[in-house]
Amino acid sequence: MSSQPVRSASNAAALALNENDLQTALQNTKARRYTQLMLLVLAAGAIYPILYLRQVYQPTMLEVFHITDSQLGYLYSSLGTIFLLSYLPSGWLADRIAPRLLICFSLIATGVLGLWYSTAPSFQMLMLIFGGWGLSTGLTFWAAVIKRVTMIAGADEQGRFFGLLDGGRGLIEAMLATVAITLFAWATQTKGESVAAGFRMVVYMYAFLCIALGVVLVLVKDPQGEQGARDDAANRAARRRNNVLADLATLAKIPELWLVAAIVFCGYQVFWATYSFSAYLHEGEIGLTVVMAGTITTLKLWMRPIGGIGGGFLGDRYSKVSVLVIALFLAALSLLGLMAAPRIASHVLLVFLVLFIGILTYAIRGLYWSLLDRCNIPVSTMGLAIGLISVLGYSPDVFLPLVNGYLTQTFPGVFGYQLYFGYVAAMAALGGFAGLALRNMLNRKEVA
Repeated sequence: MSSQPVRSASNAAALALNENDLQTALQNTKARRYTQLMLLVLAAGAIYPILYLRQVYQPTMLEVFHITDSQLGYLYSSLGTIFLLSYLPSGWLADRIAPRLLICFSLIATGVLGLWYSTAPSFQMLMLIFGGWGLSTGLTFWAAVIKRVTMIAGADEQGRFFGLLDGGRGLIEAMLATVAITLFAWATQTKGESVAAGFRMVVYMYAFLCIALGVVLVLVKDPQGEQGARDDAANRAARRRNNVLADLATLAKIPELWLVAAIVFCGYQVFWATYSFSAYLHEGEIGLTVVMAGTITTLKLWMRPIGGIGGGFLGDRYSKVSVLVIALFLAALSLLGLMAAPRIASHVLLVFLVLFIGILTYAIRGLYWSLLDRCNIPVSTMGLAIGLISVLGYSPDVFLPLVNGYLTQTFPGVFGYQLYFGYVAAMAALGGFAGLALRNMLNRKEVA
């Protein structure tokens, strides 16, 4: 009779031990997933700023490279064209090659091209550099990062993981931009050097950082177990046997995917509008100095962690689609306010609008990829789906720089930028309506 309590106590102890082991294993898994996310944040935060220095240094770039607004538009249009051609094969690559290897190559290649960029080459050479950047950040980088985040995030963590990706990389970009504008101001104002020398220091900083981070990531292996590596290898082997055209046909039959593509298409144009804030604030009727306009747009970058992370957590707590819709409509209204602000308000309101649009923009970017989890896309074709949505959603990379260059050169001064912001505001509202359509479609499916 006395042995029964002993066995019960022994079983209880074993059960408690197993629960502790399970809890420890879950904590370790969570820690590994967040470690992987942090590495992706660092990579994404380091690689893109050198491509888009125009959002802070556009007037300086025109002077250093001896190019016009239209030529700058051609450079970014060529970059966007390479992106457009790369997105679909990027997804195909992400289904077949380890994302870590793709990301390492992208960082090192982008940094090496940046060193060439720092020499202020001719316009023809700039076209080659921007084309190379299109491949190193589009073909081998983009889908690999998005797919990796989708896979490491749990079903109830998609919003926060993508919010942390965009907000975290925004924090990295803001920190780097703050260091960069400080270097630029020190070189040009304190040391009295030319803007070309100051700009070269900024490019050096970004280029060497990309190369160094790429080398570090080569040495840091993906923290997954042997079983995970075997599963990945088996999945890649299965995907190699798949027919790409058949996979595309399957994806084309998912209506939610097309609505997500429409939301990305519209929301991404709001992000593009922020690239012109520095030049807009520098225009005659507003008349801020290059350093002051650059400082304000650098402050705007600090809104990215707030918008990206805050939007992601709000999306998980309430509704990702609803938060996204509200952000798109508010962005449309704020851009209209930015158009009218120079005539009816002070510089203080202008700064507020720039920062508020920054928060909304980054909330939008932090949320639209989290919608993939609601689209019932097979994991084996997730990379291809990301590539397909990117082709459609990021097509503004091709035509929007040309639209911007045409409007600002045909209608000099503030008016050209006001026309541009008006167009983007209309696109933001259109994206809001696409979000409402997606929400209704998802609600009907849940009810059924």
